Amino acid sequence: MKTSAKLFLSALLLAGTCATECAAQDWPNLNRYRSDNQTNLEARRNDPSDAQKSWVVFMGNSITQNWASMDPEFFTSHNYLGRGISGQTSPQMLLRFRQDVIDLSPKAVVILAGTNDIAGNTGPSSVEMIMDNIESMVQLAQANDIEVVLCSVLPANRYGWAPDVKPADTIIELNRQIKAYAEANRIVYVDFYTPLVDDQKGLNDAYGRDGVHPTIDGYKIMEPLVVEGIEKALSRR
Repeated sequence: MKTSAKLFLSALLLAGTCATECAAQDWPNLNRYRSDNQTNLEARRNDPSDAQKSWVVFMGNSITQNWASMDPEFFTSHNYLGRGISGQTSPQMLLRFRQDVIDLSPKAVVILAGTNDIAGNTGPSSVEMIMDNIESMVQLAQANDIEVVLCSVLPANRYGWAPDVKPADTIIELNRQIKAYAEANRIVYVDFYTPLVDDQKGLNDAYGRDGVHPTIDGYKIMEPLVVEGIEKALSRR
C-alpha cells in the first residue's frame, strides 16, 4: 500500500475514533443548547421588562424539538423555550436538566419524556426506570421554585427505527403512572394521548406522520391543552 493511502486510512480511523469519543463524552448532548442558553440569558439581562415575563421551558425529545421548529411563533409569542433533542431518553434529559432548565430560571417546565426509553434508544429500560427519571426532574424543578407540567407520552403502536418493539401497551401503562404520580403530588398533568390516539392504540394519521411524530395539525391539537396546563401551573405561584 502506498504511503499516501496509508495516511488517508489512518486519518479516517482517527476521525472515527474522535467522533465516537466526543459523542461518548457528551452523551446528554449538553452542547446542543449551550450557546442558545447564553444568548437567551444575555438578552434577558438587558431587558428591563424581563422580570414580568413568565418564561417556560419545554424539556423533551424530537417531538418537542420538532414542535419548536414547526411552530416557532407559538413558542416566541408565549415566552416558551424549546429544549427538545431528537432521540433522547429520560436519563439524558435528567443529566442536562440543570443546564437547559434550571439555569434559565423559568417559572415553569413542561416535561414530555419516555417514548425513546420504550424504544430502547439508550439501552433496555422499564416503566419504573422512566418514572424514576421523571420524578427526579420534578424534584429538581421544585427545589428551584419551578412549577411543573407533566405530559402524557403520545400514542404509538410501532417505531420505524425499532421494529421489534411493540410500544402501545407500555405507553398506556407509563401514562397511567405519570398521571397517578401527578395527582398524588398536586402536579399539573396534560393528556395528549387521548385526543391523538386511533383505534389501534397508535398515533392518528390525521395528526401524525410515521406513527410517532405529530404534524402541524397534531401540534395544533396539543397547543391549547399545554397552554391551559401551563396557566394552571403558573396560577399556583
